[in-house]
Amino acid sequence: QVQLVESGGGLVQPGGSLRLSCVASGNIFNIKDVGWYRQAPGTQRELVATIISGGTTTYADSVKGRFTFSRDNAKNTLYLQMNSLKPDDTAVYYCNAFAWAAGYYRHYWGQGTQVTVSS
Repeated sequence: QVQLVESGGGLVQPGGSLRLSCVASGNIFNIKDVGWYRQAPGTQRELVATIISGGTTTYADSVKGRFTFSRDNAKNTLYLQMNSLKPDDTAVYYCNAFAWAAGYYRHYWGQGTQVTVSS
């Protein structure tokens, strides 16, 4: 089992910045890939950024150049630095871990943190 706890969401004006954090615990050594997803009201959950096991980071086109996904292995923490925020970035943001457990890989999710971009 892997537990994920996000924090750092809130209300920010357009053009502003936020940094989301996600602390992982449990069987973290079985984690293969990690990612940030988001879901706006009435839409499907979408990938924002991911770091795969080889260390490659990829971003959705809509956030490239504005968001940075990083990790601090010593603190078991993932970060999503979000700059130049737009109203379209408003969503619940979820941390994700793809990990081996009980014989197969599965997705683990945090509880989500709300990000609202509005003036």
